[in-house]
Parts: sequence; C-alpha cells; structure tokens
Amino acid sequence: MVARWYKPVASMAFVLAALSAAPAMAQNKTLTISWWGFNGDKLEEIVLKPFRAQCGCDLVFETGNNADRLNKIKIRGGSGVDVVYLTDSYSQIGIQEGLFQPVDRSKLPNLNGIYELARAPQGQFGPAYTIGRVGIIYDSAKVKPPITSWNDLWREDLKRQVSLPGITTTAGPMTVLVAANKAGVDSYKDESAAFKALEQLKPNVVKNYNTGSELVNLFSTGEVSVAMAQDFTLAQIQAAVPTARWAELKEGDYATLNTVNIAKGAANPDLAHQFINFILDPKIQQTLAERGVDAPVATAVQLKPEEAARWTYGPQMISSLKRLDYEKLNAAKSDWIDAWSEVFGK
Repeated sequence: MVARWYKPVASMAFVLAALSAAPAMAQNKTLTISWWGFNGDKLEEIVLKPFRAQCGCDLVFETGNNADRLNKIKIRGGSGVDVVYLTDSYSQIGIQEGLFQPVDRSKLPNLNGIYELARAPQGQFGPAYTIGRVGIIYDSAKVKPPITSWNDLWREDLKRQVSLPGITTTAGPMTVLVAANKAGVDSYKDESAAFKALEQLKPNVVKNYNTGSELVNLFSTGEVSVAMAQDFTLAQIQAAVPTARWAELKEGDYATLNTVNIAKGAANPDLAHQFINFILDPKIQQTLAERGVDAPVATAVQLKPEEAARWTYGPQMISSLKRLDYEKLNAAKSDWIDAWSEVFGK
C-alpha cells in the first residue's frame, strides 16, 4: 500500500462476520472486495455502512497483502472478487496478466473531480483513490546543511547515518532510480552504473529497513538521521523525533498510488463501478483524510494545515511528483534484487 503502513484496527472477527452474514442474506446483491483489511473500524463507519445503505447490498471481504491477494486472483483466473485494492506496482502486474477489466468511465462521474494523476494512472483500468510519495526524511538537529537533493544521500558528512528501504519493499526499487540519476545513466539501460553508485553510497548506510515500524525505531534510537522513505512514516517518526523533517528535494519526490480495479471475472461489475465512484466522492474523501485514513485525491477536499501536514495533498505537491513506469520497473526487479544482494549482502 501507496503500500501504506496502517495500524490494523480491524480484527478478523470483523471480516469473518461479513463473510458469515452473506449466506443468510443471499437474496441481496453481494459485492466482494479484495483489500488489506486495515483501519476496519473507520472504514466501516465512513465507507461501508453508508454504501450498504445506498446500494442495498451485502459486502464480503478477502484480506491480505498485495502479493498474496493478487496471486489468489491469478489462481482463480481473474474471478472470485469484484473490487481489488492494490498499490500501483502490483496493479500493473495484474493488468499485464489480464486479471482486470477496463473501467467504464461513464459510470464514474466522480473521476472528473479528482487529480489528473489519479484518473487513469494505468490507462483504461482503475483510478487511484489515494496518492503518496517517496522522499527523504532527516533529523534537522543533526543534519546541517539541510537535505535539498537526492544526491545529498552521498554526502561525506552523512557517513553511517543513512537508512534505505529494502529492495523488496514498495520504495526499494526506487533506490536504483535515484542511484542511476546520481550516475547520470538510465537505470533500465545501464544497471551496472546504477549499482556502482549504490556501492559508493554504502559507507553512509547503517541498515536497510523492511517495515515502517523498523524505520521509526532506527530514528528513535538515534541509529540513523536520514532515510529514504514513504510519507506515511513521517508522523510516527516526528512523534519520536520532533526535529525530523521532510526534505524539499529540487528533483521532486516519487509518486506512489493506491489503485482500485475491477476483476476480470467480477460477478457484479455494475455494483463495483458504483462502489469505486462512491469512494471518490469528495465528502467521503474529506472524511477519510480528516480521520487519518487516506490522502485525498478529490480536488474539492479542503484540509486544515495540521491535517494537510500528514498527507500528499494539494495541486502544487501533486504536480511536482515523479511518476514511475511500473511496466519497466517490474520487468527489471528480479535482476535488481540479485544485484542489490551483491552490494548489501556482503
């Protein structure tokens, strides 16, 4: 998720209750949703309860991480669920493997009110319902001058102060893109030069992290003062280290999108379109942002400064983001994982 690192509020009881209730109400329409299952209490209140009232339908859930849920859909040949929540790197895999159907944009009028970046991030398939970013977080009390460029990760004064995301995380492959830019090469054409730049960065790297909680701990214990990270970790890091800041990078941050698609074998595609349109409603988007669930993509959402501070929010910030070509990235990833192990596995 934008892989987002949510606190798992919903229990399995919430999911099982929804599953067990469906047979007893079989006369109703049923929408099956594949998602992460986090923030269940808030989503029940803000999204699910009002959508049930609107559609007169039952909702059933399949939960798990991106890879596991996508694999289940693949095994079933694109059936078994109607709506699929995935990060854009995984939804691109699903598109390439023919697991999703194009959306009918005439049935999604709320698309007209969301940022252009979110409307059709992967062509004719589903939109993004939230946008995040990958950039640099640093401790302003320890790092002077401030971080202003991706190339600052290589600064000599940052020896043994940096943490990078593991290569298999959402942000991990972006380290290769950053290193390629540092080397002045195309990461997809000159992988060796990109990894040579990462080798040069290695003296600055304390540890590669694999979860948001691990990164928060590295900052809170003082083991690192700089990290390449997703923005959803910022609030937790600042709670532990109040002097932590999000760097204003002259090259811009990388966009991460959470998408919502309709499975190829969806039993209720019309209901799926209705649901997608519902979650893009400005009022729903406003409440989700205010309650700390997701960054809004609806342009009509207005947040207070303290609310906006946690999110990728506003036209200026959205327009500055660097978009990734996940078709190329996913094709290169296996080779990058091997090369990464050669650099950081020593």
